[in-house]
Amino acid sequence: MKGLNKAATIITKILEVFHWVGTALMAAATICSVAAPQLLKYLVSLDAKECCGAELSIYGFEVHAPVVNGGVDMTTFMLFGIGATIIFVLMALVFRNVYLVFKKSENATPFQKENVCRLRKIGIFSIAVPIVGFIMSIIVRLVVGDVVEVSVGQSGIFMGIVVLCLTQYFSYGAALEEDVEGLV
Repeated sequence: MKGLNKAATIITKILEVFHWVGTALMAAATICSVAAPQLLKYLVSLDAKECCGAELSIYGFEVHAPVVNGGVDMTTFMLFGIGATIIFVLMALVFRNVYLVFKKSENATPFQKENVCRLRKIGIFSIAVPIVGFIMSIIVRLVVGDVVEVSVGQSGIFMGIVVLCLTQYFSYGAALEEDVEGLV
């Protein structure tokens, strides 16, 4: 069991770091779409087709951006970039809290008040991801118009609800741990 816990700790830390790097890169690309769109236009248009546009997607937040003058519409890309940056931050925080739960539970019981708080944060951040995607899809539609197709995944909401339910059991377990320590 210790080997599995150690592997999960390492994997969650790697995923957290990758998401922070993704946050920085997406924020840089978003800023570049405003400051130097001609530079970014070539890089983003490599996969874009004039007839169907380009598909931009992250964690269920999808935007089918139109192609303008051989490149992706930079206004659409900028709005997608803002949403994607926020989603990357939320997912990095999810993996950070998962890492801290594993780290805190290495040589102790997982039923601790800090872990209950971390699990609650994981649930809230997981629910926030599709909500941010939904809000950003509305903003993209309002700014760009009906030219853009948008969709949002709901799996984060279901995962968040499950984690919030598990939080109740961890809270009860932490209370039991406290009662047992009070008796000894």
